[in-house]
Amino acid sequence: MKHKNNDTDTIILKSGEGRIYNCGTMTAIFKSDENETNEKYSISEWWLEPNSGGPGPHQHEENDEIFYGIEGTTSILVGDKWIDVDRGTFLRIPRNTIHDFANKTDEKSGLLNFFIPGGFEKNMPAIEKWFDEK
Repeated sequence: MKHKNNDTDTIILKSGEGRIYNCGTMTAIFKSDENETNEKYSISEWWLEPNSGGPGPHQHEENDEIFYGIEGTTSILVGDKWIDVDRGTFLRIPRNTIHDFANKTDEKSGLLNFFIPGGFEKNMPAIEKWFDEK
C-alpha cells in the first residue's frame, strides 16, 4: 500500500532539496510527484554536467512533458530536431514523441521538468540503478 499525502498540503523545498537520483552525469531532484499530487503530475529538476549526454532517445506513451530552462543551455532532441533550451525557454513535448537531452556546453545546465500526468517517477530507482551499473 502506498502512502499518499494530502494533495492540498503546502510543500516548501529549498534549492537542492527533494528526492535525489544520481544518474551518471545527470542528477534528478524530484520536488513533487505522485505521492503529493495524487498522480496528477510530477515536477523535477534535471541537472547535467558540462559536455554530457542525457538518457538516450526515448518516448513516453502516457505522459506529456514540459521542460523549462533554469540554468545554462540544454540541447533537447524533439523528433529529429535538436532545440537549445536556455534559461527562461519553455518547451512542451507531447506523449509518444521521441526525445532526448544533452549538455553540449562547457557549463552545467539545468531544466525544470513537469510530467503530466504523474507516475514516471516510480521508474527512477531502476533508472538510477541502470546508470550505476553502466
